[in-house]
Amino acid sequence: MMSLFKDTGLRWLWLSVLALGLDQWTKTWAENNMEGRVIEVMPHFNLILAHNKGAAFSFLADAGGWQLWFFSILAIAISVGLIVWLSQLKRDERWLGIALALVLSGAIGNVIDRLIYGYVIDFIDWYIEGYHWPAFNIADSAIVIGAIMLLIDSLFFAERKENESK
Repeated sequence: MMSLFKDTGLRWLWLSVLALGLDQWTKTWAENNMEGRVIEVMPHFNLILAHNKGAAFSFLADAGGWQLWFFSILAIAISVGLIVWLSQLKRDERWLGIALALVLSGAIGNVIDRLIYGYVIDFIDWYIEGYHWPAFNIADSAIVIGAIMLLIDSLFFAERKENESK
């Protein structure tokens, strides 16, 4: 059993746990300290509490409630798929393992919010010249970083992997 964790991508689950812990801690802090406040951290960057009942960019936020279950079930299914994928990675597939672990942590972090609160807690606010990017959180950041890493992997590392397997 231990070799399954040492010799596969499951060895990166510690990163998922770390990112998930950071996500949940920061969301709890924001929920307990940010109500009705804007904290100006630096130019173009604030902390502000937002409750997102939808998906990315508040997509389907006003859909009447079914979206909570849809996005929760989808995130759980994706998380199971990511764990299976991680279990099939070889030990030396570090980049892909890290990418999948980050996406996994983000999916789980946001589904925890949906199931506990009925919404996702967002608090990071980037803006420029009056335009505010939709508020987001650490889980969203982990998903984006992991997705970018997956894209880089498929664009630049896929050919090398094919050549190595021949």
